[in-house]
Amino acid sequence: MLIRYKKTFEKIAMGLMSFMPTEKDLKKLQQTMKEYETEENHKLFLWKEEDIIGLIGAIYHQDTNTLEIQHVSVNPSHRFQGVGKRMVKALKEMYPDKNITSNANTASFIEKCDVC
Repeated sequence: MLIRYKKTFEKIAMGLMSFMPTEKDLKKLQQTMKEYETEENHKLFLWKEEDIIGLIGAIYHQDTNTLEIQHVSVNPSHRFQGVGKRMVKALKEMYPDKNITSNANTASFIEKCDVC
């Protein structure tokens, strides 16, 4: 299930976020996390089963009523089990009135999810 990011989950979220190719640099990773914590239009969620095993982050564009997925990351030991697709689907169900789009980094994966 998707749960909203809270500061208490910072270490696990940073670990998951660091699997994203654009977030390998520590300073960039810290900047991204700060944006999710402080910017109202940045939405970050964690995927919890028994443990937290995934992360999905999006930016809400009010002018187009669009959630643009910026980050999708799954713990390597849980990959290829549909976790990423379930996160995208859950985000769509959480925001049924919003258009879900991707950015250049998430486009190929989001297309495979077939929920947009």
